[in-house]
Amino acid sequence: MINTELRSTNGEAQTIVDTALRTAPPAELEPGKVYAFHTPTGVHKVDLTGDDYRGAPARKVGITTVRDADSFRTYFEKHSDVHSEVYADADRLTVTAVLDAHQPEAPRWNSHVLKLALRETDAWKQWAALDGKLVSQEQFAEFLEDHLPELLEPAAAEMLEIAQSFQATSKVDFKSGTRLATGQRQFEYVETTTAKAGHKGQLTIPETFTIGLVPFEGSEGYKLTARLRYRIVDTRLHIGYKLDRPGDIRDTAFRDVVTAIAEHLDEPVMNGTPA
Repeated sequence: MINTELRSTNGEAQTIVDTALRTAPPAELEPGKVYAFHTPTGVHKVDLTGDDYRGAPARKVGITTVRDADSFRTYFEKHSDVHSEVYADADRLTVTAVLDAHQPEAPRWNSHVLKLALRETDAWKQWAALDGKLVSQEQFAEFLEDHLPELLEPAAAEMLEIAQSFQATSKVDFKSGTRLATGQRQFEYVETTTAKAGHKGQLTIPETFTIGLVPFEGSEGYKLTARLRYRIVDTRLHIGYKLDRPGDIRDTAFRDVVTAIAEHLDEPVMNGTPA
């Protein structure tokens, strides 16, 4: 009987405590601190140290990606300090700035990052995709017509005539190709249409031509030489081009982007990527 009364007394006391807690007025907690409370189910922690409880974030955090050198310089000048670091990686086509990099005498967060991630232009990718491949006359003619703005030497108008010549001779039998002293390539063919069957003709085109391409979005333009490639298979002409060292042009374009950035920075641009 005594144990029953004791349990009853303890239960009533706990009810009084719980009621008092529920009816107590709210207590104001100070942001920036951690509080712990004992509850019937254990210790309850309230963490008020996060950015949600501040008037502004405690520090700058995040990765901002830009696509050209001008945008990189603009963001860097706004957020950098004397300890910011810049890295260039030619393999990844990136320039990365750690804006809150470690100081010589003290570590920092390394969590506010600016990255220039270069993207190849559509024109560059399309010329690179056909580089070294042989296609039909019709396909080659269509490619030239679609890319007249990039054709420098011979001029676009002349290259358009060449494209139209390819289309006009798509139903002939090609016999041979000869390199002329002028540096052009001449192809001998025989007509196969009913109206002109047996009629012989010639198709002359330049062996090399010069194109102008912008490798990356927002970068400068560069000249490349394309050398004619062909093969006659079963009287059909397959034709294409081979770009002269496009990898070197791509590397030069990346270095020029890095140089354009470095000219406006007090910090050196290091070769590599940050940790």
